[in-house]
Amino acid sequence: MPHIKLPEGLPGISAGFAYRPETAKPMRQLAHILLHEPSSLTPGERELIATYVSSRNETEFCRLSHGAAAASHLGDAAIVKQVTTDFTQAPISAKLKSLLVIAGKVQQDGKTVTEADVAAARKQGATDLEIHDTVLIAAAFCMYNRYVDGLGTWQPSDPAMYAQMGQHLAAKGYTEPSIRQRLEEPEPIRA
Repeated sequence: MPHIKLPEGLPGISAGFAYRPETAKPMRQLAHILLHEPSSLTPGERELIATYVSSRNETEFCRLSHGAAAASHLGDAAIVKQVTTDFTQAPISAKLKSLLVIAGKVQQDGKTVTEADVAAARKQGATDLEIHDTVLIAAAFCMYNRYVDGLGTWQPSDPAMYAQMGQHLAAKGYTEPSIRQRLEEPEPIRA
């Protein structure tokens, strides 16, 4: 149950965005730039960073929706699960693994990122822009996660809804809502 009166039937961050559209717009734009605009990290890799941070923050709505977006980009949900379980064993690049180390430290406390962490990422081929964007994605998702959890937003349990959101996010990005209408309990089927 949300802690304040949010629009009914809108899950997760969608409810907060609908409640305050003027703050939603820049938050959507930031997510779009970080996760969808062209970059040397693929959209799938960037979605994996967002998913990883959301899983560490235990924000299920964000973990599931961004995990679905990552799976849509990558064509493989098993990689997403492995990254959230133990990314060191996941079939991803050494560069992405080194960036996930940095993202995990930012999620805990940005001050724990060390010169050695950055050097390790550079050794695996990470550019300064990729390191910058990893830190910003991790920091932004701590904010998004706390926004969702701090308002006590509703989280749907239907995996198909997350898959649909993930496909929308992968194809269209973040500037328009992935959920256009309020979700309601389905009507009972009458024989």
